[in-house]
Order: sequence, then C-alpha cells, then structure tokens
Amino acid sequence: MPTLLIADDHPLFREALRGAVARVLPEAALREADSVDALYALVEAESDADLLLLDLNMPGAQGFSALVHLRALHPQLPIVVVSAREEPSTMRRALDHGAVGFIPKSADAATLGEAITTVLDGDRWAPPAAIAAPAANADEHEAAQRLRDLTPQQFRVLQMLGAGLLNKQIGYELGVSEATVKAHVTAILRKLGANNRTQAVLIAGRLALDPGAIVPPPEEAD
Repeated sequence: MPTLLIADDHPLFREALRGAVARVLPEAALREADSVDALYALVEAESDADLLLLDLNMPGAQGFSALVHLRALHPQLPIVVVSAREEPSTMRRALDHGAVGFIPKSADAATLGEAITTVLDGDRWAPPAAIAAPAANADEHEAAQRLRDLTPQQFRVLQMLGAGLLNKQIGYELGVSEATVKAHVTAILRKLGANNRTQAVLIAGRLALDPGAIVPPPEEAD
C-alpha cells in the first residue's frame, strides 16, 4: 500500500489532491502537512513514504528552499512540486533542484492522476514547457549546494531571518535561548559562506520564486 504525503497550506487544495489520488490509487495511505514545520515532522515520521506532493508557497519556507533541503535530508523520497506558479522557468527550476515532477495547480484530475502514476512508476513528469525552459543558473545551484548542509533547526532559523525576525524573536518562536539562536546564526553564516545575516538571507534568496523581491533583514550582533 503506497504512502503519499501532501504538503499544502490550503485545505481546499489538499482535499482536491486527496480526491485525485483516491481515484488512481484508492488503496493509498495519505498524510498531510500545512506548514514546513509540520512537513519536517511528517517526513521524519513517514520515512518510508513513496511520494511527497509539495506546494512551493508553504508557510515557513521561501521558494525552492524546502525542496532543496528535504532532498538533502531525505534523498530516497521522490518529491513532486504542485504549484499555482506555472511559468516554464519556475517549473524548470523545480526540476533542476531535485523534483521528479511538476504539476500545475490548474491541472485537471486526469492530468494529476497521470502525473502521480508516472512518478510512482519511476519516471519524471512535467509539462513540455518545463523541459524547454532555460536551466537554473550557476549562482542558484551554488546557493542550493550550501543550503543542503544546514541542519533542520538551522534551516528554520534561516527562514526566520529571511522573514525579518531578530534573535530574541526567533528564540521565542523556537522555544530556545537567544544564545542558542546566536550559535545557530554563526553556524549558518559559516556554512553559507556569508559574513553577516544580510548576506546569508541574500544567498538563500537566490532560491526564492522572485529573487529580486528579497528584503535584507535588520542587522544585529551575531
């Protein structure tokens, strides 16, 4: 019995995905997450899952960062991106960062079913426009390579830095001391090859859906 994970913060779309999966794989076990933190816990709990259907706009992550990091932590788990961002360049970037497929959210139930069965059979699936689009650039691949070295907690801290939170606020959100957050920030800077948190956020921002829209965070003593 295959196990499929669905990660999307919109209940209605999770319901639509459940319906599409049930039509082609009525015996499948489905597990869901509505945020990146919930997703990381789910993937740990379901380490033998057969497929993850991942929305790019999950709360707690920017762009392709969760895809890249999960591929590093769980290389055995095939990931298909399901997104309303249907530009060929976005689809191609997802494939370049390790997704085995890309399903536009505008796809009908038959297309969803075809894509899921194709991937479970061991093949890749994406609209033809994705294959024809230009590949992700070298700077983006370099940022992805650095991001893979982060621990899950460091990844969370980096995402919070990108959201503009200060050390004290991050500590409150994670339930740890400010000193612990500072230690995480120091490790993040070292692994990303950054001199400060602004550089770290801009490096990670290369994996954003719209890298030019990334806003540097406020600086404070690290």
